[in-house]
Amino acid sequence: MTALSLQEISTQLESPNLRDRMVALANLRHVSPEDAVPLIKKVLDDESLQLRSMAIFALGIKPTEESYPLLVRILETDPDYGIRADAAGALGYLGDTRAFEVLSRAFYEDTDWLVRFSAAVSLGNIKDPRAHEILIKALDSEEVVLQQAAISALGEIQDIDSVDHILRFAQSDDWLVRQRLAEALGHLPTPKSISALKYLEKDNHNHVAEAARFSLKKLEETGNQA
Repeated sequence: MTALSLQEISTQLESPNLRDRMVALANLRHVSPEDAVPLIKKVLDDESLQLRSMAIFALGIKPTEESYPLLVRILETDPDYGIRADAAGALGYLGDTRAFEVLSRAFYEDTDWLVRFSAAVSLGNIKDPRAHEILIKALDSEEVVLQQAAISALGEIQDIDSVDHILRFAQSDDWLVRQRLAEALGHLPTPKSISALKYLEKDNHNHVAEAARFSLKKLEETGNQA
């Protein structure tokens, strides 16, 4: 597929054919944020939820002064929970710590677990240590995916104080939870982390054991092996 000019992309984004609009949006991949965002805005309210989702993701990886407020507006006002979750996720891609407050509100106040999941993941992506309390609370969620997101995010923000809280998941029935724990502990250099990783290294699920071995190696290479 040959690259389209900005004018061609702009025209194609107004096509009545959804496939044309999707191809045009995909062609913005290699366009600078300054040139891309005005074109992305053309389809942020598209009738196709799939295209809107793509546009929101594109905003998250094309940071300009407009990207952040646009995503906040969508997260706070859109009636579709999937779109709100996309916006929460895109705020994490931006890596802007201003998003801490809005992501925190989304976690506490949104009624849909998918939005809360995306908010928890993004709190890890922006690496803001203020997320400690929210993520510890998420560990007690009834939704296993929220527990997974919280464990990963606590690792991402390198929250050493969370180690005692997340070690209780070492014997979780869900192997993905154990895998997230093994991955997170690789960011949390404490003697307890090392001990837990040596336990998880013997896990009967290959993905968990591999993650534990990788984390142990990483801690060793960075001089944090106990």
